Amino acid sequence: MKGEKYLFVVSGPSGTGKDTVVARLLKDHPEIQHTVSATTRAPREGEKNGINYHFMSVADFEDHLAQDQIVEHTQYCGNYYGTLRSEIERRMAQGIPVILVIEVEGAGNIKRLYPGATTVFVLPPDMQELERRLRNRGTESEDTVQRRLKRAQEEIAHSVEYDEHVVNDQVEACAEALYSIIQSRLQHGQDA
Repeated sequence: MKGEKYLFVVSGPSGTGKDTVVARLLKDHPEIQHTVSATTRAPREGEKNGINYHFMSVADFEDHLAQDQIVEHTQYCGNYYGTLRSEIERRMAQGIPVILVIEVEGAGNIKRLYPGATTVFVLPPDMQELERRLRNRGTESEDTVQRRLKRAQEEIAHSVEYDEHVVNDQVEACAEALYSIIQSRLQHGQDA
């Protein structure tokens, strides 16, 4: 599809701070837009529908899937997460750089559908720091923390499949590294 060079996919294990990095990038560079993912999980305190996520029932999510309105999805910790086709294709067609923050499986699906997209993997400084960040959230049970740590190791093993990598040891520096990748791809990338 024309405009694929404007599509950027950011992934990384839970707790790496990928959402914080992307939020900082968007604050500093408002010309870049972020998609809002759909999910069936309940909103956390302070989250707003249509801003943090498109919160859906399982039936509504599955209806969107059946109608091919979701370009990638995964189930994580018992909930669906996915990207609405309309969230990305409109921006690509307009030449607006757009970022998806999605899981590893979804990134692979996006790369198959849009081979001109750029994938970026956010790594933690080390596994001890990742565990510290997960525990400091104070929102997950011990069982959930352990599942997220196990899943993180599996996801990091897939990071070799990504076009680019950044380490989030400091949010501002990581956001600027991500911005440099975007600028380079926009200036030198080929449009499909």
